[in-house]
Amino acid sequence: MAARAYWQGQIRLALVSIPVEIYSATKSGAAVSFKQIHEPSGQPIHYDKVVTGVGPVDADEIMKGYEVSKGEYVLLEQDEIDAVKLESKKTLELTQFVDASEIDVLYYEKPYFVVPADDLAEEAFIVLREALKRTKKVGLGQLAMRGREYVVSLKPCGRGMVLETLRYADEVHKAQGYFREIPDDKPSEELLELAEALIEKRSADFHPQEFHDRYVDALKDLIERKRKANGKKIIEDKDTGGKTGSNVVDLMAALKKSMEKSGGAEKAPAKKAPAKRAPAKTAAKAPAKKRA
Repeated sequence: MAARAYWQGQIRLALVSIPVEIYSATKSGAAVSFKQIHEPSGQPIHYDKVVTGVGPVDADEIMKGYEVSKGEYVLLEQDEIDAVKLESKKTLELTQFVDASEIDVLYYEKPYFVVPADDLAEEAFIVLREALKRTKKVGLGQLAMRGREYVVSLKPCGRGMVLETLRYADEVHKAQGYFREIPDDKPSEELLELAEALIEKRSADFHPQEFHDRYVDALKDLIERKRKANGKKIIEDKDTGGKTGSNVVDLMAALKKSMEKSGGAEKAPAKKAPAKRAPAKTAAKAPAKKRA
């Protein structure tokens, strides 16, 4: 495998140990990065590590320090930090299994691919993978990587498995503080049916390759045009999108118009009108007699 393993160790389930390797499942996108440039010279600006009253310092003079009180630090060398022993540095012990729906999406942080480390580990790896599939459970444990211990989840993914780092409880805000002011009103059935019809009309399979970063594309286009213009300033008029004088929206009209644009106006539910009463029967007029 061309990529370098992010972590190597073993998954332990009771008395069973499975040697595995994990690899990052994501990569940074094609983001546009900028450097600070000294305009008169056109040269990039550098940053030196400076100590107040001393000036620039060499890298070998720098240590890591933890501030225990104002201006007072405990200094630690890297080998002292590396020597901190955690059993989870080389072993992921699955201590609990839960339904995937029990883990709030707010806790998921970063995914990693998990593969068996060698041929001898494949059998136990496959057994664990298939057992998780059958029980529809997610394994939980703690794992130390790159100087930090994470709570992690483990679940099947195709022929392999995916490990996801999770945030700790004190790293996640409570939703109630943000949602408290939102009223718990029930929408009208007609509005709800219109919204459901619009969702159904626009439902499709997820193809991630169809989405791309439009902001990055626009920046690249701007950079290319600026290059061709030899540095001349380029400012585009911003599209106001048709400002209106009021924020009040006729939700019913907006939903119906959305359905029409989606080509599904005929599927939009219409409000049932009360049944009309049949007109009262009247006596038929006798045909007029023809005059002689």
